[in-house]
Amino acid sequence: MLTKIFLIFLFNYANIQVSTTFFNPSSIKTNLVKIDKDSIRSRIEHINSQTPFQIDYTPLLEETIINYLNNRQATYLELYSKADYFFPIFENALQKYNVPLELKYLPVIESALNTRAKSRVGATGLWQIMFNTAKDLDLKVNSYVDERMDPFKSSDAAAKYLSELFERFNDWNLAIAAYNYGPGNIRRAIKASGYSNFWNLRGYLPKETANYVPSFIATLYLFEYAHKHEIKKKKNETIPALTDSIPIKKMVSFTHISEKIDISIDTLNFLNPSYIHSIIPSVKNKQYYLTLPETYTDIFTEKEVEIYNTADLDYNSREKPLPQLYELNSRIVYRVVNGDFLGKIARNYGVRVSDLKKWNKLKDDKLRIGKRLIIFPKKFPKKQ
Repeated sequence: MLTKIFLIFLFNYANIQVSTTFFNPSSIKTNLVKIDKDSIRSRIEHINSQTPFQIDYTPLLEETIINYLNNRQATYLELYSKADYFFPIFENALQKYNVPLELKYLPVIESALNTRAKSRVGATGLWQIMFNTAKDLDLKVNSYVDERMDPFKSSDAAAKYLSELFERFNDWNLAIAAYNYGPGNIRRAIKASGYSNFWNLRGYLPKETANYVPSFIATLYLFEYAHKHEIKKKKNETIPALTDSIPIKKMVSFTHISEKIDISIDTLNFLNPSYIHSIIPSVKNKQYYLTLPETYTDIFTEKEVEIYNTADLDYNSREKPLPQLYELNSRIVYRVVNGDFLGKIARNYGVRVSDLKKWNKLKDDKLRIGKRLIIFPKKFPKKQ
């Protein structure tokens, strides 16, 4: 409970559940650093000149940056190592829709780069996309797959959505505020206030959204100028530098793959987070892919048939529904009358005594008058 409270405080977003796999509260220590405010102002002015965002050096922005520098350095060290893997994915998607590359920092404040982050209201994945928004953006969500947790597909969808938000507001600060709060709510706030500049509009927005753009800019600053504050990035050896995607031909679980090619299930889950139950399904006219570290693709290809065969044996060994149970419409409920016994009932309905006992969980042949039996008949007795 304390860990959860601490993490909620750390990110100022009560609706984000952050995985402690990447955030270890015991490693986060307040480390007050010597801060040259004039240098920070100068760097912010430089960022402003290089981006399409309107970045005003306000007291709130200065306070946010200083707070991050003093209290979040250990946290950001973990994020830097993950960013090396995720940022190229984000950048490719953002470029596709002509969206500013700086927006690759949004998932840092949305999910702390946790592919399986989920808010209390259901926003999911790196970009914290809601279910209805996912449907509008053509992301598939079903019992096996949630593409909101797929880094590639969710990034493409988020970039497309951000592009649409900019077309509505013609202002990137308002676009990302709308990403957080919803475009309809931002429209209503503009109408109520008469302001169309985010910094003027802040007083008419809820606290989370009012702080969202400053948090984004502070995060941008910490990533762009980490070296100026002697924040050294550390390499995460568990995250592969290069990966490859392989089309999957049959239903298979991560356990089957892990056992045959000697790769950890944690790695498979990290690279393939959209498979909810660590199972890649097989669906007609739908192709699913497995992402692997590039060093594992050859061994997977060599053992692919063996992996599928093992999966088939496993799935085929499981208990199957009895053929006579497939059609529920054929089920009847029979009431035992005087003179009935299992052999007679089985003969009348063309089934076996063993079936009657299995369907009704009978341990012996004894019947009492009035007992109800479930029967899946192959025939019906002739009327007397």
